[in-house]
Amino acid sequence: MLPPKLVRRLVVAPLVIVLALTLLLLSPLLLLLSLLLPSRYGRRRTMRLVWFAVVWALMEAMALLACLGMWVSSGFGGRIRSTLYQERHYALMGWFLARIFAIATKVFDLRVEIDEPEHTPDELRARLARPVIVLSRHAGPGDSFLLVHHLLNLYQRRPRIVMKAALQLDPSIDVVINRLPHAFVRPRHAGVAPNVDEDAGAGADSGHVRESAVLGEIRRLAAGLGTDGALVIFPEGGNFTRTRWKLGIQRLEQRRRYADAWRARRMTNLLPPRSGGVTAALTAAPDADVIFVAHTGLDDLVTVADVWRGLPMETVIRARWWRVVATDVPRTHEALVPWLFDWWERIDAWIAHQRVTRSDGDLPQDPVETRDSEPA
Repeated sequence: MLPPKLVRRLVVAPLVIVLALTLLLLSPLLLLLSLLLPSRYGRRRTMRLVWFAVVWALMEAMALLACLGMWVSSGFGGRIRSTLYQERHYALMGWFLARIFAIATKVFDLRVEIDEPEHTPDELRARLARPVIVLSRHAGPGDSFLLVHHLLNLYQRRPRIVMKAALQLDPSIDVVINRLPHAFVRPRHAGVAPNVDEDAGAGADSGHVRESAVLGEIRRLAAGLGTDGALVIFPEGGNFTRTRWKLGIQRLEQRRRYADAWRARRMTNLLPPRSGGVTAALTAAPDADVIFVAHTGLDDLVTVADVWRGLPMETVIRARWWRVVATDVPRTHEALVPWLFDWWERIDAWIAHQRVTRSDGDLPQDPVETRDSEPA
């Protein structure tokens, strides 16, 4: 249950600024205590986490102060949703993510590699001729931050994001995203809204009303995409766990979708994709291309204990982007569901291949090539 918006703005956001200043003042002491820790307690891990926590808190505080300044300059919120201020908020988001990305890669010794074909400058400019709908795997800490960072700062896209409502507990996300086109999904429908067949009979009860509202929000976001827009959806609805994987298969079987359940059981790295939000987006944006995003490297870091044991990470995060042009994208639910499962099987195979090559120490090669693969 989220605190009311007024509480989040007047209590939680100022607390973040106070916390940032406190951490900044205490950082020399905290780093000294980290140095004095016995090595068996993770001295290096503690130092890196302390340093990153201080930087993150300061960045959050600066972002919130910038948002406050824009709110005042917009006439105390009167023009905050105008095109000018939306561009300013996208610029702020891009700056924040770029700084966090640069710091995180150094502090945790990460390397990010994106596999995509090379293009000429003319081709790179031409790729902004149509909007895109981005369907991404959901796994590991920070995956959505990396994705949005690359869309904003590498591909110059303006992302619209379907995300969990609980992320509003982060004050900077709460303020910035709520001033930009977005859709927040409540826990019952975490990730991407329900399947289309789950929405049948919408309005029969409050749950169906909420489901229909989520699909309506996704349609609105997709229909309003400009040539540089990107609607981001995570069809799995959450990080992969064995429990969620089994529940996803059971859900399909309960709906007598036995063929889909059989296909989902063969995918051991991904949750079965939910098609409701994807169908809503693709029918509302018939001119949009589709980008499928796979990534691996932080997959096994699910719990706080996993993250602690994994530090310093010293790893390579690999991503693979595939582009499907609008004319090759099915737009009906009947055709879209098997097409979505086809792509999810391809992504699952890519992830399995990356894990094998990583354990063997070989350079990974994509096991499946596709002619329509290109950058976003």
